[in-house]
Amino acid sequence: MPNYNEYLSALILIAALAFLSRLILTWSRPQRKLPPGPKPWPIIGNLHLLDSSPHRSLHSLSQKHGELMLIKLGTSPVLVASSPEMARQFLKVHDANFATRPALAAGKHTAYNYSDMTWAPYGPYWRQARKIFLSEVFHPNRLEFFKPVRDEEGRAFLSRLHALSGKPVLLREHLSRFTLSNISRMVVSGKYFSDKGGSVFELGELQGMLDEWFLLNGVINVGDWIPWLGFLDLQGYVKRMKELCKKLDRFNEFMIEDHQARRAAAGEKFTPKDVVDVLLVMAEKPNLEVKLTRDSVKAFLQDFLTGGTDTSAKTIEWAIHEVMRHPRVAEKAKEELDRVIGRERWVDENDCSRLPYIDAIITETWRLHPLSPLLPPHCAIEDCTVAGYDVPKGTPVIINTWSIGRDPSSWDAPEEFLPERFVGEDVDITGSNFALLPFSSGRRRCPGYKLGRKLVRTTLANLLHGFDLRLVEGMRVQDVCVEELYGLTVHPKESLQLIMEPRLPSHLY
Repeated sequence: MPNYNEYLSALILIAALAFLSRLILTWSRPQRKLPPGPKPWPIIGNLHLLDSSPHRSLHSLSQKHGELMLIKLGTSPVLVASSPEMARQFLKVHDANFATRPALAAGKHTAYNYSDMTWAPYGPYWRQARKIFLSEVFHPNRLEFFKPVRDEEGRAFLSRLHALSGKPVLLREHLSRFTLSNISRMVVSGKYFSDKGGSVFELGELQGMLDEWFLLNGVINVGDWIPWLGFLDLQGYVKRMKELCKKLDRFNEFMIEDHQARRAAAGEKFTPKDVVDVLLVMAEKPNLEVKLTRDSVKAFLQDFLTGGTDTSAKTIEWAIHEVMRHPRVAEKAKEELDRVIGRERWVDENDCSRLPYIDAIITETWRLHPLSPLLPPHCAIEDCTVAGYDVPKGTPVIINTWSIGRDPSSWDAPEEFLPERFVGEDVDITGSNFALLPFSSGRRRCPGYKLGRKLVRTTLANLLHGFDLRLVEGMRVQDVCVEELYGLTVHPKESLQLIMEPRLPSHLY
C-alpha cells in the first residue's frame, strides 16, 4: 500500500522549495521604479475609472497622480503622458523606441490586419508605406497640381450654401460632402459616391461608415486589455468592427476593380493618373523592400478616405462652434478679411498666409479641441528608462493631447477660447512644440498635415468672409454644443444648425 504520509511530506517539501525559489528570484531581481497611479482592482484594473470620455477621465486622474502615470487597463499596465514634457520624452527623446503600436482589435479588424498607416507596426512595411504617402500623395508638387480640384470643389461647396440663404443648414453634412469630394478626386480621380443615388454608395451611408470607423478605432475594447475575455466580445465592438470591415471592403474593392478595368481598356497606352493607379503599379514591382498585397492597397486607400476627410471637416466644425459662441471673434475675423481680401472676391489658398487671425482661430481650435484627444497608442519596443522611471518592453503609452492643451504651465486661461494668444507668435504646429500637437510628432506624425491645413484655412476663411452666420431662432450662444462624441477623433456631440446669409454675391466665385 502507498504511504500517504510520505507523499504528503514530499508534496509539502516541493511546495516549500517552489515558494523559497520564488522568494529568492524576487529578492535577486532588481525592483523596477514605476510611475505613480491609481490602485487597480482585481481583473479589471482601472477600467472602472474611465467613462464615455476617456480623455477627460484620464485628465482628472493625472491631476492627482501626475504628468506621467501608470494605470492598468484590465491586466495590462499602460502609461499615460499628460504634459508637454512627457509628450516630448515619448515622441522625441525616445521616439525610436516608441514608434510601434500595440496589436489592438481595431487594427486587426478594420485595417486589414494592421496593414494601414495608423496600426501597422514599426518596421520595413510601415517605413515603405510612409515613403509612398509622402512621395505620391502629399508631395508639395502633387498638392499644387491638384489645387484646381480644390478650387472647383470649394466653389461648388460655397454655391450649395449660397442657394440655402435664409434656411437652417446643418453645416456638418455639407463639410463632409466637401472634404470627401476633394480627397476622392485627388486620390482616385472620381467620387464613387452620390447624394442622389446611382453610385456605389450614397453619401450618407459612406459618411456613416467613416464615423463608425473613427468611433471603433478609439474605443476602450475590454478584450484588448483582458485577453482571456476577448472571445466574449462583451461590448459588441469586435462584431461591429467585422461588419464595418465588410462594408468598407466592398467600397475599396469597387475602386480597385474600376481602376483595373480602365487600365485594361487603355492597354499599352496606360499611364497612372491617380494614387490608386500608382499603388497598383507598385504592387507589381518585384524590387520593393516589402511586397504590396491587395490588402495593402485597400488599407492605404482607406487611410486616404478616413484621414483625408474627417480631420479637416471636424476642425472646421469645431472652429465654427467656437466662433458662434464668441461673437467678438467673428467680428475680428471679418474685419481682417474685409481689410486684406476686400468685398469683391472670395478667399484663395494663396491669401491665407496674409490672414494671421484666421490662422489663430484654427490654432486655438486645435489646442482646445484636438483632433485626437488621445493619440493612437504607442508601444515600447525594448526596455528603457523615461523620466527616471523603468518602462518594460511592450508597455503601451497613451498621450493625452486634450490634457496637454489645458496645461496651465503652458497656457494662460487654458479653458478659454482666445485666438489672440497666437497672433504675432511664431507657433509651430508640425510637432516641435509639444504643447500643441494637432498632427502628433516624431516618426508617427500625420503625413497629410499640409493638405489638411490648406483645406481648413481656405474653407474657414470663406465661410466667415462670404456669409453672415447666425443661430436658428430660439437658440442662445450658450446653447452651442462643446461636448464631444468620443472616438479616434472627436466632433461635437450635437451638430449645429445655422442660418447663412451671403455677404458676397455668387457671381464672384
